[in-house]
Amino acid sequence: MTKAKLGTYTEEQIGTKLQDLPGWYLEDGWIRRQYKTDGWPTTLMLVNQIGYQAEVAYHHPDLSVTWGKVTVKLKTHSENGITQRDIELARKIEEAVLWRPAEGSALEGTPNKFVMSGKAGG
Repeated sequence: MTKAKLGTYTEEQIGTKLQDLPGWYLEDGWIRRQYKTDGWPTTLMLVNQIGYQAEVAYHHPDLSVTWGKVTVKLKTHSENGITQRDIELARKIEEAVLWRPAEGSALEGTPNKFVMSGKAGG
């Protein structure tokens, strides 16, 4: 299977794409996102969730993992920049890790804090 060459986005295009992904930001040629957790067990579950999605997508972020925080960095190495591949994986990660059952759902949801969005640039 031959991979098609992807076009990289300009900084302006990346900024536009990231408007739909609050908390994600561009720094040093990577799009990044920090998630805060309520502790080590949740941090490990978060890393596993991101790892599963990355493996299925066959596109692997760099992760920085500490007790209550996971930082995700994405860039397409083969293109030496940010491509649609990065934007799409960022969107899938965001949807999965911040998902909560809807109010009134049969799924009641945990009272724990679990994964919090963190803040851009920090």
